[in-house]
Amino acid sequence: MTVGTNAVTFFTRRLRRAGSAARAKGEKAYLKSELRFWGTGQEPIRAAVRDYCDAHPDLTRGDLRAIAETMYATDVHELRASAIGVLERNSDLLVDRDLPWLITLVRRSKSWAYVDWLAPKVIGDVIARDGRSRRRLSVWARDDDFWVRRAALLAEHDALRAGGGDFALWSRLAATMLEEREFFIRKAIGWVLREVSKKRPELTYEFLRKHKGRVSRLSLQEGAKYLPGPRRKALGLPSRG
Repeated sequence: MTVGTNAVTFFTRRLRRAGSAARAKGEKAYLKSELRFWGTGQEPIRAAVRDYCDAHPDLTRGDLRAIAETMYATDVHELRASAIGVLERNSDLLVDRDLPWLITLVRRSKSWAYVDWLAPKVIGDVIARDGRSRRRLSVWARDDDFWVRRAALLAEHDALRAGGGDFALWSRLAATMLEEREFFIRKAIGWVLREVSKKRPELTYEFLRKHKGRVSRLSLQEGAKYLPGPRRKALGLPSRG
């Protein structure tokens, strides 16, 4: 049995019996997905990921790729989610040259449920450890696939939220997407700006002020959510969100 098929067997046994038909139906509808759902919650998935990784402390980069590829080859939501969980818990093994492969997972994901986990927690961790990897963000930001563009916006989400990251670069990338009508791009711009504003409100305010004539209402309202009342009013919003 290969490492990939072993992982599928482990997670199938753990997660299938932990699900419910009612939850499966609801999640499938909510995510508008063609995948199969077992109706297993996020906590059981994370617990299974933790137990699997604790039982396999010597996984290699090759093992991680085999596990993710095998799990993604299935049509089961919980298995794909578990694959990302395994990558996150072992993200310190991944390096810059793994990023093109990780972006292929983003392309195959086609859902915020996976992209919003992969981008900040796995891809973002690689970038945080190797700043040279940021050069890839500009390429992804021009990609035809809006999920890849969303990943470019969210890759440094965690670092930016914590007061780090390269906000100047993020601003340049986001500015190229301000005219996009795609909901998931507009939402991502607002989401990152909102999180940045918690520690560095002036950065968020200046971005929104500079691009006020171009930024979508969704991005504006989301991004300015926690700005002080006077700053919100200067942007044409009510003083309280």
